[in-house]
Amino acid sequence: MSDTPATAAPPAADDPYLWLEDVHGEKALNWVRERNARSQKELTARPEYEIIRAQVLDVLNAKDRIPYVSRRGNWLYNFWQDENHKRGLWRRTTLAEYRKAAPEWELLLDLDALGKAEGENWVWGGATCHGPEYRRCLLSLSRGGADAKVVREFDTAIKSFVKDGFVLAEAKSDVTWIDENTIYVATDFGPGSMTDSGYPRIVKRWKRGTPLSAAATVFEGEKTDVAAGVSVDRTPGFERTLFVRSTDFYNSRYFLQQTDKLLELDVPSDASPAFMRDSMLLTLRSDMKAADKTFPAGSLLVTDAAAHLKGERRWRALFTPTATRSLSGYTTTRDHVIVDVLDNVASKLEQWHKRGGEFVFSEIKAPFPGTLGVSALHDPLVKDDALADNYLMTYTDFLTPDSLYVATAGGSARELLKSRKPLFEARGMRVEQRFATSKDGTRVPYFIVWPPGAKADGLNPTLLYGYGGFEVSLNPWYSGGLGRSWYQRGGVYVVANIRGGGEFGPGWHQSALKANRQRAFDDFIAVADDLIAHKVTSPKHLGIEGGSNGGLLVGAVFTQRPELFNAVVCQVPLLDMRRYNRLLAGASWMAEYGDPDQPQEWRYLQAYSPYHNVKREAKYPRVLFTTSTRDDRVHPGHARKMVARMIEQGHDPLYYENIEGGHGGAADNEQRAHLQALEFTYLWQQLGG
Repeated sequence: MSDTPATAAPPAADDPYLWLEDVHGEKALNWVRERNARSQKELTARPEYEIIRAQVLDVLNAKDRIPYVSRRGNWLYNFWQDENHKRGLWRRTTLAEYRKAAPEWELLLDLDALGKAEGENWVWGGATCHGPEYRRCLLSLSRGGADAKVVREFDTAIKSFVKDGFVLAEAKSDVTWIDENTIYVATDFGPGSMTDSGYPRIVKRWKRGTPLSAAATVFEGEKTDVAAGVSVDRTPGFERTLFVRSTDFYNSRYFLQQTDKLLELDVPSDASPAFMRDSMLLTLRSDMKAADKTFPAGSLLVTDAAAHLKGERRWRALFTPTATRSLSGYTTTRDHVIVDVLDNVASKLEQWHKRGGEFVFSEIKAPFPGTLGVSALHDPLVKDDALADNYLMTYTDFLTPDSLYVATAGGSARELLKSRKPLFEARGMRVEQRFATSKDGTRVPYFIVWPPGAKADGLNPTLLYGYGGFEVSLNPWYSGGLGRSWYQRGGVYVVANIRGGGEFGPGWHQSALKANRQRAFDDFIAVADDLIAHKVTSPKHLGIEGGSNGGLLVGAVFTQRPELFNAVVCQVPLLDMRRYNRLLAGASWMAEYGDPDQPQEWRYLQAYSPYHNVKREAKYPRVLFTTSTRDDRVHPGHARKMVARMIEQGHDPLYYENIEGGHGGAADNEQRAHLQALEFTYLWQQLGG
């Protein structure tokens, strides 16, 4: 797969900076290095930089970080990075050992040593292992943190790669085990095998010992789809293979393998099905009428799988949303469905006990308000699984370090496994939730994190963060980096739960799609206005930050209302909405933003596209743009071109592009600490005076 599919896009006659879309072109990279040198020289010279960098690196490398795990058979697997293992260690332990304060880990793979031996800058991309033995695993490794990865088969017993095992060249791939000698593979098979979004279109069955060219095609999507894929459920007695065509970001068609044919599931295209032995679960993104009932968008439903496949339509709701309650997610143990509910952006847990074909409800008593996370420990491939109804539960909030519990479904009993020491002094701090009123009258919630002693006098350095897209909720989280770099220095932090997100279910997201995107921007502006009106801060001391879709958010907002802000951190952003669908994965997001090649849709995109609305005569706050050369999801050309245009217009933006890092912006903790130190140093430079 090419690193620069953008170069194949038709030229835009009015765009003088197309050459900056050539990701690895010498001219473009020389421009990047020059901008990097200027920005780093200015920011690293400030007294805050080295202090903040050291503090952030200490947080990132802290030895008491919770080593989060995933269960496979008798083992708990973890990937760990610290100052001595910058690229990381893949390792495993038992639950009995994990319960100890300092578990003994069995090392499986040292990525630093591997990269050094092979002369590669490998970044971990995950493992897919074949149970119930979990000896053979398909490891994904990326160069510099890109989404495109190399896949290599690994033997966990002898701790080495399998000679003549399964290997895939660098591409955006999807691999799934069928049996120990056969896998499903979706990858770049050559011309015509990828979608317009740059993801695999074809799924093949590949047998061990045969060349990839001999793999048999079993499923195909369309070129205009986002991707095609497959999942295999090997639960004994309930084995299923489910193929999927993602026709756009929110709509899919599902096909269940039935001996020698495929049966399409009769479910709404924007719903998400899953199986729990003989039951089928369904989450809804839009209202669904079944028999004499209408189930609202955001519901979680269940039915008998076999009956549904025979044509019966007997759905039952396990969760129904309200104006303030939405479905954050769910997990299944052997006999329970654990439901994670957001209630005014605070987590609660509920559970349903599956008894035959019936489901019995009960609440789970858990810490509140804050953010809870749940993941089942059940491995259906383990006979008489002792952990069949256990799950892991996490809790955190803005001022409380994360804790990890092992819990038993059916009640509220849980055991504390791990907890972190505080990474900053929270005494005297407080958190509150407020509501701003948007342009159309919608109430928009936001959180304020106050440092000790702060008063509403309009003088507080304040950082407003937002995302507002793709149904992503911004729930409270604990950040040692924010604590040390921002709170303890007197900074106020604000998180805006604007439309486009998922805080209040699918409707909250869908109300800001396509032609209505401006609502998300209006919500963010409303929060900024509210902060100023209530003297939490003032424009001189107010900064905004967002990444990816959030980078588009802050880009649109600072070009529309520059007088509100004195700092903008715009991370791995989308900014050119005329060409975004032609750059890397951009075509997959047209269900969110619209198609700029359609004149009626380009009209509303053009109205807010930051690259097309930045003006020579306007007075903007000084902006810091950050991106990554190895980001193969959001093209670095967005940020590059925006900076070049602003410089041409006489503005003075700062720019930093990590040569590695992928869409996360950094590949290891030292790079992450450097990037965050640049950002916080810039914020104090702009807002601290």
